[in-house]
Amino acid sequence: MGTTRTRRPPTPAVAERARSLITRGGRAALVGTGEPEPCTPLMHHAWPDGTTDLLLPDDHVVRRHARLAPDGLPVMLELTGTTPVPLAEPVRELMWLLGRLHEPDDRIGRERALRLAEKAPHPNLLDAGRGATLLRLHPSSGVYSDAEGCAPVSPAELAAAAPDPFCTVEQAWLEHLDRAHPDMLSALRRHLPPALRDAAETAGRIRPIGVDRFGMRIRVPVAGGTQDVRLAFSAEAATPAELQKRFTELVGCPVRQA
Repeated sequence: MGTTRTRRPPTPAVAERARSLITRGGRAALVGTGEPEPCTPLMHHAWPDGTTDLLLPDDHVVRRHARLAPDGLPVMLELTGTTPVPLAEPVRELMWLLGRLHEPDDRIGRERALRLAEKAPHPNLLDAGRGATLLRLHPSSGVYSDAEGCAPVSPAELAAAAPDPFCTVEQAWLEHLDRAHPDMLSALRRHLPPALRDAAETAGRIRPIGVDRFGMRIRVPVAGGTQDVRLAFSAEAATPAELQKRFTELVGCPVRQA
Protein backbone atom coordinates (compact mmCIF):
# COMPACT_ATOMS: atom_id res chain seq x y z
CA MET A 1 0.00 0.00 0.00
CA GLY A 2 1.39 3.36 -0.96
CA THR A 3 1.67 6.28 1.42
CA THR A 4 -0.32 9.47 0.95
CA ARG A 5 1.71 12.66 0.95
CA THR A 6 0.21 15.97 1.96
CA ARG A 7 0.87 18.49 -0.78
CA ARG A 8 2.43 21.62 0.65
CA PRO A 9 0.98 24.87 -0.69
CA PRO A 10 3.40 26.73 -2.98
CA THR A 11 5.75 29.43 -1.71
CA PRO A 12 8.01 31.79 -3.66
CA ALA A 13 11.31 30.22 -4.74
CA VAL A 14 14.48 31.15 -2.86
CA ALA A 15 15.76 33.31 -5.73
CA GLU A 16 12.45 35.18 -5.85
CA ARG A 17 12.48 35.84 -2.11
CA ALA A 18 16.09 37.01 -2.31
CA ARG A 19 15.34 39.23 -5.30
CA SER A 20 12.41 40.75 -3.38
CA LEU A 21 14.74 41.63 -0.50
CA ILE A 22 17.15 43.27 -2.95
CA THR A 23 14.28 45.23 -4.51
CA ARG A 24 13.06 46.47 -1.12
CA GLY A 25 16.57 47.47 -0.11
CA GLY A 26 16.90 46.36 3.48
CA ARG A 27 19.74 47.31 5.80
CA ALA A 28 23.30 46.73 4.66
CA ALA A 29 26.56 46.05 6.46
CA LEU A 30 29.97 44.91 5.23
CA VAL A 31 31.40 42.11 7.35
CA GLY A 32 34.47 39.93 7.00
CA THR A 33 36.63 42.94 6.16
CA GLY A 34 39.23 42.26 8.84
CA GLU A 35 37.83 45.04 11.03
CA PRO A 36 36.28 44.26 14.46
CA GLU A 37 32.96 45.97 13.67
CA PRO A 38 30.67 45.75 10.63
CA CYS A 39 30.89 48.65 8.20
CA THR A 40 27.59 50.43 7.58
CA PRO A 41 27.66 52.37 4.30
CA LEU A 42 26.31 55.91 4.00
CA MET A 43 23.97 54.47 1.36
CA HIS A 44 23.77 51.37 -0.77
CA HIS A 45 21.94 50.10 -3.81
CA ALA A 46 21.84 46.48 -4.96
CA TRP A 47 21.24 45.72 -8.62
CA PRO A 48 19.26 42.67 -9.83
CA ASP A 49 22.22 40.25 -9.82
CA GLY A 50 23.38 41.37 -6.36
CA THR A 51 26.08 43.74 -7.62
CA THR A 52 25.97 46.51 -5.02
CA ASP A 53 27.15 50.11 -4.97
CA LEU A 54 28.16 51.35 -1.52
CA LEU A 55 29.04 54.87 -0.45
CA LEU A 56 31.80 55.03 2.17
CA PRO A 57 33.56 58.00 3.80
CA ASP A 58 36.93 58.68 2.18
CA ASP A 59 38.75 58.14 5.46
CA HIS A 60 37.06 54.81 6.29
CA VAL A 61 39.57 51.99 6.75
CA VAL A 62 37.56 49.62 4.53
CA ARG A 63 37.72 52.11 1.67
CA ARG A 64 41.49 52.39 2.12
CA HIS A 65 41.86 48.59 2.09
CA ALA A 66 39.76 48.29 -1.08
CA ARG A 67 41.77 51.02 -2.78
CA LEU A 68 45.03 49.16 -2.12
CA ALA A 69 43.74 45.72 -3.20
CA PRO A 70 44.57 45.23 -6.90
CA ASP A 71 41.98 42.46 -7.33
CA GLY A 72 39.45 43.97 -4.95
CA LEU A 73 38.94 43.45 -1.22
CA PRO A 74 37.29 40.12 -0.28
CA VAL A 75 34.20 40.97 1.79
CA MET A 76 30.76 39.76 2.68
CA LEU A 77 27.74 42.06 2.43
CA GLU A 78 24.89 41.30 4.82
CA LEU A 79 21.42 42.52 3.79
CA THR A 80 18.76 42.47 6.48
CA GLY A 81 15.02 42.55 5.86
CA THR A 82 12.78 43.58 8.74
CA THR A 83 9.10 43.18 9.50
CA PRO A 84 6.81 45.90 8.09
CA VAL A 85 5.39 46.64 11.54
CA PRO A 86 7.48 47.42 14.66
CA LEU A 87 8.15 44.30 16.71
CA ALA A 88 10.53 43.26 19.48
CA GLU A 89 12.24 40.86 17.06
CA PRO A 90 12.03 42.64 13.70
CA VAL A 91 14.51 40.64 11.59
CA ARG A 92 12.66 38.30 9.22
CA GLU A 93 15.21 37.58 6.48
CA LEU A 94 18.93 37.79 5.79
CA MET A 95 21.08 37.56 2.73
CA TRP A 96 24.84 37.30 2.50
CA LEU A 97 26.66 38.24 -0.71
CA LEU A 98 30.28 37.16 -0.96
CA GLY A 99 32.56 38.90 -3.41
CA ARG A 100 35.17 41.57 -3.92
CA LEU A 101 34.91 45.27 -3.24
CA HIS A 102 36.44 47.59 -5.87
CA GLU A 103 37.00 51.33 -6.02
CA PRO A 104 36.53 52.64 -9.58
CA ASP A 105 38.52 55.49 -11.09
CA ASP A 106 37.12 59.00 -10.68
CA ARG A 107 35.35 59.10 -14.06
CA ILE A 108 33.54 55.79 -13.60
CA GLY A 109 32.71 56.74 -10.03
CA ARG A 110 31.04 59.96 -11.18
CA GLU A 111 29.09 58.12 -13.89
CA ARG A 112 27.84 55.58 -11.39
CA ALA A 113 26.83 58.28 -8.93
CA LEU A 114 24.80 60.03 -11.65
CA ARG A 115 23.16 56.76 -12.66
CA LEU A 116 22.26 56.05 -9.04
CA ALA A 117 20.85 59.54 -8.56
CA GLU A 118 18.38 58.75 -11.36
CA LYS A 119 17.63 55.15 -10.36
CA ALA A 120 17.69 55.36 -6.55
CA PRO A 121 17.95 58.99 -5.34
CA HIS A 122 19.54 59.40 -1.91
CA PRO A 123 20.68 62.63 -0.24
CA ASN A 124 24.04 61.15 0.72
CA LEU A 125 24.92 60.76 -2.96
CA LEU A 126 25.60 64.48 -2.92
CA ASP A 127 28.72 63.63 -0.88
CA ALA A 128 30.16 61.38 -3.63
CA GLY A 129 33.44 62.97 -4.60
CA ARG A 130 33.17 65.41 -1.69
CA GLY A 131 34.38 63.37 1.25
CA ALA A 132 32.82 60.06 0.26
CA THR A 133 33.55 57.44 -2.41
CA LEU A 134 31.23 55.09 -4.26
CA LEU A 135 32.60 51.54 -4.30
CA ARG A 136 31.14 48.45 -5.96
CA LEU A 137 30.79 44.89 -4.68
CA HIS A 138 30.94 42.24 -7.40
CA PRO A 139 29.36 39.11 -5.86
CA SER A 140 30.54 35.59 -6.64
CA SER A 141 27.95 33.76 -4.52
CA GLY A 142 25.14 34.34 -2.06
CA VAL A 143 23.09 32.72 0.69
CA TYR A 144 19.51 33.61 1.61
CA SER A 145 17.80 32.74 4.89
CA ASP A 146 14.30 33.25 6.28
CA ALA A 147 11.63 31.29 8.15
CA GLU A 148 11.16 29.04 5.11
CA GLY A 149 14.79 27.90 5.19
CA CYS A 150 18.37 28.73 4.19
CA ALA A 151 19.79 28.09 0.73
CA PRO A 152 22.49 29.29 -1.68
CA VAL A 153 21.56 31.64 -4.51
CA SER A 154 23.90 32.69 -7.30
CA PRO A 155 24.13 36.08 -9.04
CA ALA A 156 22.79 34.43 -12.22
CA GLU A 157 19.76 33.07 -10.34
CA LEU A 158 19.13 36.49 -8.80
CA ALA A 159 19.28 38.22 -12.17
CA ALA A 160 16.88 35.67 -13.71
CA ALA A 161 14.32 35.85 -10.90
CA ALA A 162 11.49 38.37 -10.69
CA PRO A 163 10.65 40.01 -7.35
CA ASP A 164 7.29 39.26 -5.79
CA PRO A 165 4.65 41.56 -7.30
CA PHE A 166 3.76 42.95 -3.86
CA CYS A 167 7.25 43.42 -2.41
CA THR A 168 7.27 47.21 -2.82
CA VAL A 169 3.72 47.78 -1.49
CA GLU A 170 3.86 45.18 1.25
CA GLN A 171 4.96 47.56 4.01
CA ALA A 172 2.24 50.18 3.44
CA TRP A 173 -0.45 47.51 3.02
CA LEU A 174 0.46 45.60 6.18
CA GLU A 175 1.03 48.78 8.22
CA HIS A 176 -2.52 49.86 7.34
CA LEU A 177 -3.89 46.41 8.13
CA ASP A 178 -2.10 46.33 11.49
CA ARG A 179 -3.21 49.84 12.45
CA ALA A 180 -6.76 49.99 11.12
CA HIS A 181 -8.00 46.39 11.00
CA PRO A 182 -6.83 44.40 14.04
CA ASP A 183 -10.23 42.68 14.05
CA MET A 184 -9.47 41.13 10.65
CA LEU A 185 -6.11 39.89 11.90
CA SER A 186 -7.80 38.43 14.96
CA ALA A 187 -10.16 36.51 12.67
CA LEU A 188 -7.16 34.64 11.25
CA ARG A 189 -6.99 32.66 14.51
CA ARG A 190 -9.54 30.26 13.02
CA HIS A 191 -6.82 28.83 10.78
CA LEU A 192 -4.42 27.99 13.62
CA PRO A 193 -4.06 24.53 15.18
CA PRO A 194 -6.29 24.22 18.29
CA ALA A 195 -3.45 24.42 20.84
CA LEU A 196 -1.92 27.48 19.19
CA ARG A 197 -5.32 29.09 18.72
CA ASP A 198 -6.15 28.69 22.42
CA ALA A 199 -2.79 30.16 23.44
CA ALA A 200 -3.24 33.10 21.08
CA GLU A 201 -6.65 33.94 22.52
CA THR A 202 -5.11 35.21 25.77
CA ALA A 203 -1.54 36.18 24.87
CA GLY A 204 -2.11 39.30 22.75
CA ARG A 205 -2.82 40.41 19.21
CA ILE A 206 -1.75 38.83 15.96
CA ARG A 207 0.66 40.92 13.89
CA PRO A 208 1.25 40.73 10.12
CA ILE A 209 4.89 40.15 9.19
CA GLY A 210 4.78 39.40 5.46
CA VAL A 211 2.71 38.91 2.34
CA ASP A 212 3.49 37.54 -1.12
CA ARG A 213 1.56 36.22 -4.08
CA PHE A 214 1.01 32.82 -2.44
CA GLY A 215 0.02 33.80 1.10
CA MET A 216 0.79 35.82 4.21
CA ARG A 217 2.75 35.34 7.38
CA ILE A 218 1.56 36.32 10.83
CA ARG A 219 3.25 36.42 14.22
CA VAL A 220 1.14 34.77 16.87
CA PRO A 221 1.67 35.59 20.56
CA VAL A 222 1.92 32.58 22.86
CA ALA A 223 2.88 32.12 26.48
CA GLY A 224 6.55 33.02 26.82
CA GLY A 225 7.06 34.22 23.26
CA THR A 226 5.71 34.19 19.72
CA GLN A 227 5.31 31.80 16.81
CA ASP A 228 5.36 32.67 13.12
CA VAL A 229 2.75 31.00 10.93
CA ARG A 230 2.30 31.05 7.17
CA LEU A 231 -1.25 30.99 5.79
CA ALA A 232 -1.69 30.05 2.14
CA PHE A 233 -4.10 31.81 -0.20
CA SER A 234 -6.72 29.74 -2.01
CA ALA A 235 -5.02 30.73 -5.28
CA GLU A 236 -2.09 32.85 -6.41
CA ALA A 237 -2.63 36.61 -6.42
CA ALA A 238 -1.20 38.72 -9.23
CA THR A 239 -2.87 42.13 -8.76
CA PRO A 240 -3.79 44.33 -5.77
CA ALA A 241 -7.46 43.46 -6.35
CA GLU A 242 -6.67 39.74 -6.22
CA LEU A 243 -4.57 40.24 -3.11
CA GLN A 244 -7.49 41.96 -1.36
CA LYS A 245 -9.81 39.16 -2.45
CA ARG A 246 -7.49 36.41 -1.19
CA PHE A 247 -7.08 38.16 2.16
CA THR A 248 -10.84 38.54 2.50
CA GLU A 249 -11.15 34.81 1.90
CA LEU A 250 -8.63 34.17 4.68
CA VAL A 251 -10.61 36.31 7.09
CA GLY A 252 -13.94 34.66 6.36
CA CYS A 253 -13.35 31.27 4.78
CA PRO A 254 -11.45 28.04 5.53
CA VAL A 255 -7.88 27.96 4.24
CA ARG A 256 -5.07 25.47 3.82
CA GLN A 257 -2.18 25.94 6.24
CA ALA A 258 1.42 25.53 5.07
